[in-house]
This record gives sequence, structure tokens and C-alpha cells, in this order.
Amino acid sequence: MSVTPKHKVLPDWHYEHQANAPVCGVDEAGRGPLAGPVIAAAVILDPAHIPEGLADSKSISQSRREYLLNDILLTSHVGIGISEPEEIDRLNILWASLTAMERAVRALPILPQTALIDGNKIPDHLPCPGRAIIKGDAKSLSIAAASIVAKVTRDRIMTQADKRFPGYGFSGHKGYPTRAHKDAITHLGPCPLHRRSFAPMKYELF
Repeated sequence: MSVTPKHKVLPDWHYEHQANAPVCGVDEAGRGPLAGPVIAAAVILDPAHIPEGLADSKSISQSRREYLLNDILLTSHVGIGISEPEEIDRLNILWASLTAMERAVRALPILPQTALIDGNKIPDHLPCPGRAIIKGDAKSLSIAAASIVAKVTRDRIMTQADKRFPGYGFSGHKGYPTRAHKDAITHLGPCPLHRRSFAPMKYELF
């Protein structure tokens, strides 16, 4: 007896339709790594020119993300917000991520009327009303687009960091806590991109 696989549920325009236009989606990349910034993106899609195949950035390949990023930049308004490692250590990762999200919205070339935020928290100082949507990158087209922009932007930053700080393997693991990355920290010590408030840096004397 064969079983028909369930169709993958893709994000749609439901939440955007409920919001006051123009509406932006907001997401971040880089909460979990031991090194590098948190990057947030805010995207206002053009309803008449939505790139085909938008989905949560974690569910699609790197080549597909790169292709979709080009489409997004050609058809949409995009803002980027960054929180560097020093700020992450000072504020903690949650508040640094929310700060980066706020900066991304403020960096948009036009002010949105509504911001759809991935997750369960809304930044305190958004310049417009916000709505938090848990797993929003899998539900909202605008948030899915923002997740792709944030992910590709951060990956490119970490690939460049590999040239500045050789030996850590940043172009491969992008700062995430792989065994190879942890071994590199043990042998080389942390570099300026490492988050000193994260283990193992937090508990080791270098």
C-alpha cells in the first residue's frame, strides 16, 4: 500500500492581507553561532511581483537562496540591521537580535505601516506597529523573504571573515558551534569576532 506524501505547506499572503499596507516582514540570522554578528532583514514585497518559491531560508539550498536574493533585491524594498559581537555580549543575544530587527525596519527606504516579526517578541522601539508570528518564516511570504536576505547576507560576511581570521573555518561553519570550530578556538584562542559571553569563551581563560 503506497502512501502519498503530504504536500509541503509554503508561506502565503494571509498575514500581509490582514495588515495595513505597506507591510514588511522581519527576520534575523545568527542567534546560535559562537562568532560573528546577528543580521536582521526587513523586506517589503511588491504584491504584483513576488519572487516565486519563497520559503523559510533553512528549508532551501544555498544556491536557491542566492537566486531568490537577487529576485528580492530587484523587486522589493530591503533594509538590513546588524548587531556586532560586542553588542551581543553587552545586551545578550535576544536583545541584540531585537535591536538588529529594529534597525532593519528603520533602514527601509519607505516606512511600513505594519511589521510582521518572526518569533514571539516585538522590538520595543519599532517605528510602526508590529505583529509577532511564531515560525513566521514558514507562514508569511514577507518574513520568508527577510529570512533569505538575512541568511545570505550573514553567510557572505562570515565567508569574508575567513580571509581576515584564517584557521577558524568560518567559510564552512559560518561561526556555528561545530566540533571543528570548537577545536580551532581551543588551539588558536578566540578572535575579535567571537562572542565572549558564549561558551566556551565564557568559561575559558585564553
